Amino acid sequence: MNVNDQTLKALAASLNFRQMRQELITSNVANAETPGYKTKRLDFEAALQRAIDIDKQQSLNTEDKNHFNVGGGGFDNLKPEIYEDPNGVVSEDGNTVDRDQELAMMAENKILYDATVQLLNKKLGLMKYIITSER
Repeated sequence: MNVNDQTLKALAASLNFRQMRQELITSNVANAETPGYKTKRLDFEAALQRAIDIDKQQSLNTEDKNHFNVGGGGFDNLKPEIYEDPNGVVSEDGNTVDRDQELAMMAENKILYDATVQLLNKKLGLMKYIITSER
């Protein structure tokens, strides 16, 4: 079993980005009363999908030195996109934070974070089992 397994890399990246998302949501909630504050969002699912790219469907032919690999990306240069949410409802003071929606997103993100931790623990447990059973 390969320690640098793509599943381990994907789970680790997912944990990092879920933590980043939680911090961003917390920042949004903290700025709910700040005039002119725009809700921020973090999009890492598309970047993670490009990094995983199991079937190499998103890879481009990059044989020429002037070509950039914008497809399969890999985990080394994985960067999430942080942007202002264009779908927010603007209040009188220009703020677009919906506290209830942010708290719901926070709860959802925590559930997904916990699930990812469980998957990572199962994967590492399986690796430990394989290593100890080969003796």
